[in-house]
Amino acid sequence: MNKKKKIEPLTGEALLSKVKQLEHLSKEEKAKECGYYTVTKNGVERVNMMKFYNALLEAKEIELDGKQSTNGRGGRSASYRITVQSNGNLLIGSAYTKQMDLKPGDEFEISLGRKHIRLKQLDSDELGEEE
Repeated sequence: MNKKKKIEPLTGEALLSKVKQLEHLSKEEKAKECGYYTVTKNGVERVNMMKFYNALLEAKEIELDGKQSTNGRGGRSASYRITVQSNGNLLIGSAYTKQMDLKPGDEFEISLGRKHIRLKQLDSDELGEEE
């Protein structure tokens, strides 16, 4: 089997320039030409459109996420959906608490509606009044 050398995907100005040159091609072909594809064990080429689109947004300096993660690690991103666990608990993951810059010990007031649960973060002022 002949192995192709993995090309590094284009980013920044080089990506924008290449996409302009390839305006006559389909979006999948553009992504592939810019290096946003992988080859499977069976030799099938798969175009990674999501990485291509994200690189284009970054090259255009368009920020959709708001605050970036400060630790530089990857991982799962918040999906804004949770499921009741088998023990009846609702677990709010660290992606949400990090995004809100919450610290251990931060307190919330829980209000229940007919089809919703609302969490309201209590300020240190509100905590002092309740004690």
